[in-house]
Amino acid sequence: MERILQCLTTGILSFLFSCVGLLVANAGLAQERTLDEIKAEAVRRAENGMYPLIGLDPADVKQAFAAIKTSDYDEWAAAFITVGDRYMSEAQSLERTDPAKANADYIRAWRIYSFGRWPVPASPGKQRAYTKALEAFLAHAKFMDPSLEVVRIPFEGSEIVGYLRLPKTAEGPVPVVVAISGLDSRKEDLSENFGAVIPHGIGFIGVDSPGTGQSPIRASATADREFSRVIDYLETRPEVDKTRIAVDGQSFGAYWATKLAIVEHARLKAVVAQSPPVDATFAHDFVINKTLGNREYLFGLAPALMSIFEGVKSPEDLATALGRLSLVKQGLLGSAGAGKPTAPMLIISGALDTQVPISDTYLLLSSGDVPKEAWINPQGGHLGRQAKVWPDPVIFREVIIPWLERRLSNGP
Repeated sequence: MERILQCLTTGILSFLFSCVGLLVANAGLAQERTLDEIKAEAVRRAENGMYPLIGLDPADVKQAFAAIKTSDYDEWAAAFITVGDRYMSEAQSLERTDPAKANADYIRAWRIYSFGRWPVPASPGKQRAYTKALEAFLAHAKFMDPSLEVVRIPFEGSEIVGYLRLPKTAEGPVPVVVAISGLDSRKEDLSENFGAVIPHGIGFIGVDSPGTGQSPIRASATADREFSRVIDYLETRPEVDKTRIAVDGQSFGAYWATKLAIVEHARLKAVVAQSPPVDATFAHDFVINKTLGNREYLFGLAPALMSIFEGVKSPEDLATALGRLSLVKQGLLGSAGAGKPTAPMLIISGALDTQVPISDTYLLLSSGDVPKEAWINPQGGHLGRQAKVWPDPVIFREVIIPWLERRLSNGP
């Protein structure tokens, strides 16, 4: 009991993972994976190209895990930093003599560092891994063609950091997608993925969700204003077609995408929301019984969610904070055609998703004033993923890009 009370009263983020695990076990709810289980599952995901280990070499993951003996965050981070440093050093030595190999090494280092801080940089070591991930990604970005521009948008006494890439061969202003990260992904992940839209004549700006990465504000019921400011900025760029601005959000990023589809419907041409949490995900019972200890998530879903809010220190705090985000409670969504007008939307979901119930997708589909399109995988989990059949890159390439290309075209 003393340990539980300490968990509930401490303000130190590094206690969150162990505290939630203890509270979940005490309540008899779903259990987080043990360290050995995390290692085995992570290697399996790396071997099968599954999130959050897409693009990681299983041998690199195994090498890092060999140095991890406890659940200490800094020990975890140090192990992955050691592996990442090897590729970072090699990349720096090869930039002039073998730029292609150097770029590949930078990508490899970035992915390893990024998993070293996953899901959130909740300790000094994990923060160091995140800082190194930023450094490696920006080193990789120097090789991009067309180039990646780091933009800094003034915002409420601080700044929004975004990664902007635009097609360079287009005639006239181009459509642009605001790509919003999820709970544990970052704008670096999005910017790497969204490079695939450039050949289709579409640009993008990658930004971090509130409470994550380099976002200047925490998550709250009004944090969508961060992205409205990004739209304001895009409208000042002469290279951007102001009539063809879209938004894409995945997982928690899909919450912000959905809200923007409503509050910014007049300025948005299209919105993609992949597994959008809008109401049932934020219900108290769902948070306590489904979010805590969720095993579709590799580890630490509830603590990662706690980290994006101000002053959230316990599962009950989390349930309260999430409850305020419900778009039904905010009067923006309603069933049977009720709710506010929305921009045209593509909603992607998996019927077997344990992190965002499929009922949230059905509610969103039946709300608003315009028809919406949906891609629902009956065998899919979170984001519609289905191992080896519908992994993330395939969904992006075969579902999201064609829809964006069609909706953002100049034709009827």
